[in-house]
Amino acid sequence: MPSLKAVRTRIASVKSTQKITRAMKLVAAAKLRRAQDAIIAARPYAQALAEAVAEVAARAGDDAHPMLQQRDGRRLAVIILTSDRGLCGGFNANICRTTQRFVDERIKSKAADEIQLDVVGRKGRDYFRRRRLKIAHEFPGVAGETALDRARELALTVGGDFIEGRVDGVFLVYNEFKSAMSQRVVSERLLPITPAAMDGDLAQTDFLYEPGKKELLNQLLPLYVQSQIYRAFLESIASEFGARMTSMDNATTNASEIIDRLTLQYNRARQAAITKELMEIVGGAEALKG
Repeated sequence: MPSLKAVRTRIASVKSTQKITRAMKLVAAAKLRRAQDAIIAARPYAQALAEAVAEVAARAGDDAHPMLQQRDGRRLAVIILTSDRGLCGGFNANICRTTQRFVDERIKSKAADEIQLDVVGRKGRDYFRRRRLKIAHEFPGVAGETALDRARELALTVGGDFIEGRVDGVFLVYNEFKSAMSQRVVSERLLPITPAAMDGDLAQTDFLYEPGKKELLNQLLPLYVQSQIYRAFLESIASEFGARMTSMDNATTNASEIIDRLTLQYNRARQAAITKELMEIVGGAEALKG
């Protein structure tokens, strides 16, 4: 049985850890509220822009812009959104496992000859470096104030790779925010852009474009790619804070349970030590009488 001093030291250590996890939970909860408001505000705009782009693309045809060209998809790029820090449960592990499964399935089924990774966040970078997968571009993790600038930079990078023919398709893998307790890993195609399906009278109807379809697409399509990446960043940021808040709440609860167990162990050990001392005193007194 450990000594009383060792148990006291362990209790103090766990209490210190509990203070840290409780503080991290409160910080994550405060940041989650702002991140949740940001993604709720961004979703309608991203959805409306995606619908507008898909409808214009359907009327313009595949040859109207390079980002609409449907290719054989033998060379793919995968954008992976992870974080720079851990202590957020399965947030990063789920993304990395999903991406690894995506790559393995495409290569095994010969649906792709080459897959390059565009990794955002240190955790994803370290994971795929250890597995020696091809990382074409690396970016640090994003926060709310840097998300838009990073989205512009990443949109220019992957858009340039696609237009210049270095890749035939671009996929995006990220955590979609559902609630503080729930995040869902999403894998969706970013490029080429899929035109909207139109039938009946809608397919026969067109509009007058000023200055023209191609000029409109030259402005809309890069903006669409940027907005989709930006929305994914906001989803990922909110998911990270939700996962961290839940993880730290569980850690705080576990620390309380450990403290209760150690306190009970300490009291038992202390009671045993007192009983032993009393028995020694009584035994010594009896020996003196004899």
